[in-house]
Amino acid sequence: MDVIEQGNAKIISRYDPEEHRRWVLNNKSRGLEDKRMGIEEAVKKYVDDGAYLFLGFFGAPISTVGVYEVIRQSKKNLKIGRGGIFEMDVLIGAGLVEAVDRGYGGGFEVRGLSPLYRRYIESGNLKVYEWSNIAFAWRLKAGAMGVPFLPTRVMMGTDTFKFSAAKTVQCPFTGMKVCLVPACFPDVTFVHVDRCDKYGNSQLDRISIMDVDAAKASRRVIITTEEVVETDKIRTAPWRTSIPFYAVDAVVEAPWGAHPSNMPEKYYMDEEFVGEWMSTSKTPEGTSAFLKKYVYGVKSFEEYLELIGGVKKLAFLKRLEELREPLPTPWKSG
Repeated sequence: MDVIEQGNAKIISRYDPEEHRRWVLNNKSRGLEDKRMGIEEAVKKYVDDGAYLFLGFFGAPISTVGVYEVIRQSKKNLKIGRGGIFEMDVLIGAGLVEAVDRGYGGGFEVRGLSPLYRRYIESGNLKVYEWSNIAFAWRLKAGAMGVPFLPTRVMMGTDTFKFSAAKTVQCPFTGMKVCLVPACFPDVTFVHVDRCDKYGNSQLDRISIMDVDAAKASRRVIITTEEVVETDKIRTAPWRTSIPFYAVDAVVEAPWGAHPSNMPEKYYMDEEFVGEWMSTSKTPEGTSAFLKKYVYGVKSFEEYLELIGGVKKLAFLKRLEELREPLPTPWKSG
């Protein structure tokens, strides 16, 4: 294929499928092993300085329990793939992130842009490499498939393409122009799931967005879960098992572990808490105070939950219970 045009960015993740395949064959067990451990042990064991992390997608559950522990252990020079915004924000605010592959540029959706993310970019203290949402999803899909790239029709003719590491080529079959996006193989992926067994067979009651492909493409996978259940319960609904045990390295039971993000059918996003972060993170002093209060100042995620009001007292839990009430009978004419 003839390369017609290419972006100006570099690839900051692993992208060689054969290298990844050899590493997995030599380093990951396919046996049924009890992988339960605490989040402190999981992060210490599997997250190294300089690691490329995938943390999920804003609007879906994120493994906040994992993100906070990465901050407590001060894992440095991290690279973040795609991800959401709150979890990326707090890691950047803690001074731990070197570079980011972004698909959605630092926005809290209807809440507005992240003050901290914007401050770090404008100051030149953060390297950002651009991708569209779907382009980064295809990068993880290529990783999950074990191929070096995937062809797509997105980004061509845009500034996003110019600031990415994609290439435009001539299709050898049709002669048309297509954009090639390189595979992405994260060093560590965190996924927060509804339930899993002790071996790591993980079930999602929600849409997976990019989590499943990221888990299949990643070298290490840390599962945090609302509950650990018996394997027999997993087997009663095998179609829900999106991430198989052999992809998983650690299982961490962490009820409410996605707070302040939402967990569909369990709890909503804590808008008040997100608002507090957006307000305090406008300044370096406010950012430090927030992290000291909610991350460094507590010894565990359970202590963090108590600090924000206790699981049974969370404002969004009350709202959830209200929405679970039976709907009124629809009005009928006649």
